[in-house]
Order: sequence, then structure tokens, then C-alpha cells
Amino acid sequence: MYSGYPPKRRDFRLEIGLSWQYLYYASEYWVQWLHGNTRRFHDGRLQASPNEHGPSKTGRAEAGWRWARDTAHIGTSWERHQRFSPSWRTSAGHVDTDHGVPNGRYRIGLERVHVLGNQQTQDKQSLRDRSFKITEHPRYKWIVLSNTTLGILMATINSSIVLISLPEIFNGIKLNPLAPANTSYFLWVLMGYLVVTAVMVVSFGRLGDMYGRARMYNMGFATFTIFSILLSITWMHGGGGALWLIGMRLGQGLGGALLMANSAALLTDAFPSNQRGLALGINNVAAIAGSFLGLIMGGLLAPISWRAVFLVSVPFGLIGTVWAYIMLHDLGKKVKAHIDVLGNLVFAVGLISILVGITYGLQPYGGATMGWTNPGVLAALIGGVLTLISFVAIELKRDEPMMNVRLFKIRPYTAGNLASLLASLGRGGMMFILIIWLQGIWLPEHGYSYSSTPLWAGIYLVPLTIGFLAAGPVSGYLSDRFGARPFATGGMVVAALSFILLIYLPVDFSYPLFAALLLLNGLAMGLFASPNRAGIMNSLPVNERGVGAGMAATFQNSAMVLSIGVFFTLMIFGLQAYLPHALLTGLTHQHVPFNIAKGISVLPPVSLLFAAFLGYNPVSKLIGSSVLSKLPSSNAHYLTGRYYFPHLISHPFGHGLAEAFVFAALACLVAAVASWLRGGKYTASDIDPTSPSDEEFERELGELRDAPTSTVARSGTNSVVPTASRSQGLPPTDPPIPSD
Repeated sequence: MYSGYPPKRRDFRLEIGLSWQYLYYASEYWVQWLHGNTRRFHDGRLQASPNEHGPSKTGRAEAGWRWARDTAHIGTSWERHQRFSPSWRTSAGHVDTDHGVPNGRYRIGLERVHVLGNQQTQDKQSLRDRSFKITEHPRYKWIVLSNTTLGILMATINSSIVLISLPEIFNGIKLNPLAPANTSYFLWVLMGYLVVTAVMVVSFGRLGDMYGRARMYNMGFATFTIFSILLSITWMHGGGGALWLIGMRLGQGLGGALLMANSAALLTDAFPSNQRGLALGINNVAAIAGSFLGLIMGGLLAPISWRAVFLVSVPFGLIGTVWAYIMLHDLGKKVKAHIDVLGNLVFAVGLISILVGITYGLQPYGGATMGWTNPGVLAALIGGVLTLISFVAIELKRDEPMMNVRLFKIRPYTAGNLASLLASLGRGGMMFILIIWLQGIWLPEHGYSYSSTPLWAGIYLVPLTIGFLAAGPVSGYLSDRFGARPFATGGMVVAALSFILLIYLPVDFSYPLFAALLLLNGLAMGLFASPNRAGIMNSLPVNERGVGAGMAATFQNSAMVLSIGVFFTLMIFGLQAYLPHALLTGLTHQHVPFNIAKGISVLPPVSLLFAAFLGYNPVSKLIGSSVLSKLPSSNAHYLTGRYYFPHLISHPFGHGLAEAFVFAALACLVAAVASWLRGGKYTASDIDPTSPSDEEFERELGELRDAPTSTVARSGTNSVVPTASRSQGLPPTDPPIPSD
């Protein structure tokens, strides 16, 4: 390496600066080299520089180390040239080689950095700025897939990990969730996350189109991690602790919405149309599988510490935040638009009204078992629907709408979203029903203690997750070749069949048969989800992918909340028809006084359903310790044991279960019809409709190639870098790299 530096003005500060430059550029180069991004060598070979001594060396490691040394040498030489000897520059902006600064390929390489590095000198660029060159390489799309899969998996695990951990969480904050005054706390801790993600995902998708999808996605990672930490440091108890948990869960939902709104758009930008089905399939299967993996993780972590339920995502959130900040970049064109404040407010008010109405409709009102006759609930539901209708009218008249409702003129997009909404209606409440079935009835009847039922419920639901993981990527890959319609439609038909078969399964089932039906349902849902998601994203114009993906996620998340309300309502109606008589006869048979048994039998069944969902045995609290102490010891022990309550509610539960599965089967059949109506294989153009024509594009590239390098290098940060390659985001001065 050249060492002809001028001896003057070389002091201690300069030595420190040169050492830092060396380490900085060497570390930056290795980050890019690990991703195969360097163009300095090809097929593992690097010819020795004229300034280096000795024969040529081969091998990737040797090539990388020598290039790192060269890079450090360029940085230190250029740094010293700029800071200490301005007179060394020539009038053309080149380095004067008469004063010992390396020339030739070093100067050319340095000025190339000026052009490709957003017109900033190499020594002033951050690691994130320099990593933009990674987008040139075909492997960049797999970096996007791995990062977005981590983000979606983290978000969906946290949406379900709380379901299985609620008993330990409420014990930790010393709050009884079955008390009538605490029902609202229970419902908001359970559903608040889903409500926020459903409401905000469209707005965040639009912001991603405007300000950069990678930026908004990275913000989601950071937001999610911060609120996960805040959830774990809850110090209050009772109602105050519950309100803290609800508030932090809402904040965590904001981070989840940012992740969900922009992950699909980033994947669609990074992958060509013939590979999007596979990529979106893997991502979507991770989202669905995460909701079931959360059950197992909650069962494992909650007995150790309820705070660990929230802390488990913090390391992954920190890694994902740094990783996304350095590696992810926007390949699509940002949309220049103003924020639609009115549209955002109207949409949020309308959707929040509907979802809050559903949440409070599950609570008893007056003498009714549920709150659907509550004037406040009715006003929220009707007002929310009318508000959303007015939102559509407002958006149609705006030049820069938050939600481009005209996208629904695209038949594959409309049919895919309708099918997704109906599938989520059928699938969303199923998880809750299966948890109640296992935790509240089947596991205690088969000898499992109530404290261990959360973990075993998650383990026994593993076949459902296996089905998702097996079918999702395969169906996504096949949909790239044959289109989404046959796989998405077939998946919904098979899912309806699995729900019908579950109707005929007895409450006290044989587990191998139960596991086989869960596996069939998981395969069917995986067969549907990946092609349907790919069909939706392929139908969107390139400049509408963020908001389009947000709208699709809103349909799915809103349907999940609606599905919970529908399934709980059907279950409660089924219990209401048979549970009072079962309670009255069962309690009197165990010598409980008739007046006490009568009072218990007329209580709303929602508390018993929540008790089964949480894995509690509520009999001792319903009867009271004073009455139990007067009963014969054998009867009192039997009433408070793990067999009486599951046996008591199993027959009424079976009737509600049948009604819920009939609804799920009908929803899946209608979803199959909607999926079939999407038509054949369709892919929107990857070319931005607002971009110049091909002739203008090529002319601009020719002008850039003909321009002197020094002129471009002098332009600094104010220069305008041409739009990246339309296919892969490549700098226009480089030859295209073939896709994997």
C-alpha cells in the first residue's frame, strides 16, 4: 500500500482519526461482503493492485481483506486530502497525483462511490447509506423476507400469547377477572391489541407509501419493543394495574399495525411477480402460525413469571430494529401526497365504534345474558356503520384520499379481501373455542390440574400449526405458476368440511381423531392463506401497495374481532338454553340448598364461559365458603375438584359448540365462492404509472452515462440520483444482475 503521506501537520488527532477511518471502513466493507454485495471481485478472484507488492492472491477471504485495506487507504487519503490540503485539488475536481495521493483505480472507485452513494463522499456516509448497494444483489429479497417474517411472527405471537397467560397476568396484578365489575378489564386486555391493529393499519400503510415503507416498518419494530418493555415493568395492582396493561397493549398494537401494514408491501417490492406467492406465503404462514405458537410460549412462560410473557419479544425486537434500520431500503417510489386528516379521523371513529360495540355486547346488560340490547351498544354499532358509509363518500371526493376505495374496482383485489374477511370470521373465534374446550373441559376431565391446562392446551393444538406450516409455502409456490383461485377456493372448501366433521366430534373426544381434524383444518387454512394474500398483492398498482396491504390487513383484523363476538355470542346462547337446568339439578344433587342453587342457575353464563376460557374452577366462588363448610366433606371436595365443573358444562357446551362450527362452515363456503369469483391469474404492472415512459427513461440514463464523472462527483448531496432499475432497484450505471 502507498505510504507517501506528507510529513507536515501529522499530529496525535490525525493519528486517531486515521485509525478510526481504517476500522470504520473495514467494518462497513465486511457487512456488505457477507451479503455478497461487492463487485470488486468475481467468482472469488481479485487481481493484485499495481500499488501492492507480490503476486495475485485468490480466494474470497483474502480478497475481502485486501479490499478492506484498500478501502481504508482510500478513506484516509481522501480524508486527509479534504481536511488538510485543499490546494491539492485540481480545477477539474480530481486529486492531484503529483502530491502522492493514489490515483488510477482508487480515484475512479472513489468517484464511483460519489455517484452510487447518494452523491455523498464515502467518508461521510453512514453504514445504512452504504448498505443501499445491497439492494443490487439478488439475495437482497431474502433479507427482506427473513426480516419481515421475524416482525410478523413477533407481532402475531404477542397477539395470542396473552390469551393463554391471562390467569397468571391477573393473579400478578391481584385482580379477579370474573368479578362483574372487572369484566371490561378482561375484555380490553384480551381484545385491545386487535382493535388498535385493525383501526390503524390502513393509515400506517398510507404513510408507508408517502414516507417510505422501510422507514415505517422499522418504526414499528422500535415501537413494539418499547411497549413490550413497558408492559413488563407494571408495578401497580388492581384496577390501576389493569389500566396500565390496557394502555401499553394499545401502544404495542400501534407497533404491530406498523409492521403488518408495510411488511407485505416491502415483500412485493423486493420479489418479482413469479416469486411473490412463495414469499408472501411464507410470511403469511408465519403470521398465522405465530398466533398458535403464542399459545405454547404463553403456557411455558406464564408459570415462570407473567412478566416474561412480554419480555420474551424484547431481544427479537431489538435485533429486528437494528437489522431493519441497516439493511432494509425502499425500492418502490414514494407517493407525494398530503395526509388525509379528515379521512383518518372518520375512519378511526367508525371502526372503533363498531369494535367497541362488539366488545361491550359480550357483557350482560340488565336482566339479559348479553349486551346486544344495550342502547349504547346499538348506538355504537349503527353509528359506526353510518360513519364508515360517510367515510367512503368522503374519500371518493378527495384528490389525495387516505384509502383509495377505487381499488375495489379491481376484481381480484375485491374478491380476495372478501374471501379473507369471511375466512377470518370462520377462523378467528375458533382459537377461543378450542381453548375453552381444552382448558375448561377436556383436560381437567382427563386428569390435568387447572394450573397446568394452559401449557397443555397449547401443546395439544400443535397439529393445527403443523398444517399451516406445511401447506402455506407449498401453495404459495404453486400459485405463482397456476394462480391463486384453485388453491384458495379449494382451501376454503376443505376448511368447511373440517368444521362440519368437528360438529360430530363428541365433547369427550379421542385425541387422535381430534388431532387429525385439527391437521386437516390447518392444511386447509394454509392452502387458502398464501395464494389469497399473493393474489391480493399482485393485483395492486406499485404506488398503492402500502395502503392496499393495510386495507387487506384491516379486513382480516376486524373480522377477527367480529369473529370473537360472534363465537362467544353463539356459545352463550347455547349455554343459556341448557346450563340453568344443569346447574340447578347438579348442585341440589350435591346437597346445596335449593334457594342458593336456584340463584346460581339464573346467573348469566358469560362468567362461566370466561372461567372455562381462563382455566378457572368457579364453583367455590359461586357457592361461597360459608355454604361449602356446611356441606358433607365428600360433597364439598367433589364440587371444588377438577371433575365436577367440566362435567357440569360439557353437555350445554356441546350445543353451543355445534352452533359455532355451523357458522364457521357457512363462512368458509361463502369465502370459497368469493375466491372463485376473483377470476384467473392476474398481475398488475410493476412499473409506476406516474414514472416516465421507457424512451424517456433510457434517454435519462444515456445522459447520465455521458456526463463527466467529476461533474457528478462535485454535485454533492444536492444531486438527483435517477430512479433505480424498475425490476431490481439497480443503479442505472450498472449492468443488471439476473434474479435467483
